[in-house]
Amino acid sequence: MAKNLQNTSTIIPLATFFFFFLILGVNADKNSDSFSRKLSPKKLGLKREKLSHLHFYFHDIVSGKNPTVVRVAEAQTTNTSATLFGFVSVMDDPLTAGPELSSKRVGSTQGIYASASQSGVGLLMAFNFVFTEGKYNGSTLSILGRNPPFSAVREMPIVGGSGLFRFARGYVQARTVNFDLKTGDAVVEYNVYALHY
Repeated sequence: MAKNLQNTSTIIPLATFFFFFLILGVNADKNSDSFSRKLSPKKLGLKREKLSHLHFYFHDIVSGKNPTVVRVAEAQTTNTSATLFGFVSVMDDPLTAGPELSSKRVGSTQGIYASASQSGVGLLMAFNFVFTEGKYNGSTLSILGRNPPFSAVREMPIVGGSGLFRFARGYVQARTVNFDLKTGDAVVEYNVYALHY
């Protein structure tokens, strides 16, 4: 009987110790994925998805006292390359309702573009349309794609957005309205087709 009590006095602390670490392990495992969870779109206030079409003009001003685009980097071979391969520019271009710079301002385009093709002129574009007018004031659309600027129509994907354009996806079409070979200034018409909530 004394031997049974001795075994019991050893087993109870071991069982308690084992049970404690078992519970601790289960809780640790439960918390290991706590950085993510599934949500209902309704919890975020998302309603029905809609398609919006926006139309405006982008003014890329390289010349003059107040350029809206500035070259910030280039490769040693950029200026001898037929495609200007390797240059990087930063822009904060005005967006207007009409093709004239004096027409109503609806926002700006902020981002970068780089000459990313050695075989033909092709720009890598990474920028945001930042809207400042009407119900879209404070909202943005993010664009990331290839722009061959001498093609009649260029298409680039919408990869996201903010404000009224949360969860945005879609595409933009760009058409050059005017390009001044002497100054490098350009006016580009944009048609934007965005799916968003």
